[in-house]
Amino acid sequence: MGELEGIDPSLQAAYRLCRNLNAQHGKTYFLATRLLPASKRAGVHALYGFARMVDDVVDVGAGTHVTPTDRAAADALDDLETRVRSALDGRLSGQTESDLVLRALADTTARYDIPHDHHFAFLHSMRMDVPGTPMFRSRYRTMSELSEYMYGSASVIGLQMLPILGTSVPFDDAVAPARALGEAFQLTNFIRDMGEDLDRDRIYLPTRELEAFGVDEDRLRHCRATGRTDTRLGRALAHLVAHTRSVYRTAEPGIPMLDPAVRPAIRTAFVLYADILRAVEEGGYRVLDERAVVSRRRRLAVAVPQLLMSGLTSARPRRAVLPKSRTA
Repeated sequence: MGELEGIDPSLQAAYRLCRNLNAQHGKTYFLATRLLPASKRAGVHALYGFARMVDDVVDVGAGTHVTPTDRAAADALDDLETRVRSALDGRLSGQTESDLVLRALADTTARYDIPHDHHFAFLHSMRMDVPGTPMFRSRYRTMSELSEYMYGSASVIGLQMLPILGTSVPFDDAVAPARALGEAFQLTNFIRDMGEDLDRDRIYLPTRELEAFGVDEDRLRHCRATGRTDTRLGRALAHLVAHTRSVYRTAEPGIPMLDPAVRPAIRTAFVLYADILRAVEEGGYRVLDERAVVSRRRRLAVAVPQLLMSGLTSARPRRAVLPKSRTA
């Protein structure tokens, strides 16, 4: 079965665009999607295409002072939300790139009965990144404060994916691990991208937890400027890496809850994202002056066995995949 089999021909160009956006901008994520059954990839690409489009809108550069660019981004998010609502109601028929992405999103949402609120929670968190919006935040003191942002920016991604992936247990049982997986991925990004975020005058790691190790904002900027990670910052990052690993442990039991055909893809994403933390450690926690990466050799070493497992899984008789709960 091809990726676009069963999809309305009038929407196939929209799905192809989303796939291309994924291949161009999300290489590790795209590699994992190649391990999914072909019938599930289009929906995953649609979700990625929408997230990428919103990310481009809110990429407003550095600083917290409200600029004309920030005001334009806030207005663009308001306009986008209106268009998302129109798309979900079947009232968007344009052919611009953004129209096509939104039409693919709406079709995926309808086919998999994804709650609309997940999309609006995502937009809410994206507004938290834009100076001038009432929700804007550039600092988070505690992990609890950060959770509001991560719910919309990460946890709902897992919740959007879950109906597409399918489960082999009652749907509600898989919800908490799916949320945790999105959060684990997001925390990993925050650790890896700490230097780049600081250049944009953003600190996504909880400042109170950094301060517990003697790390304040001046120290972060000094380490960024000198390219050095001192002992205090190293200890703080080791603590945050350990916390993030605990979130991965919460998420991991959810993988066996998924449709067996999708487990190799999610396992691959799980392992490769967790490997970023290992790269941070092996690099001496130098996240303020270099970007931790997982080598191509390592990505292939993880993906190829899972690809073989994916082929074996697809050849076996399929277990019934339970329908999602209407109360989810």
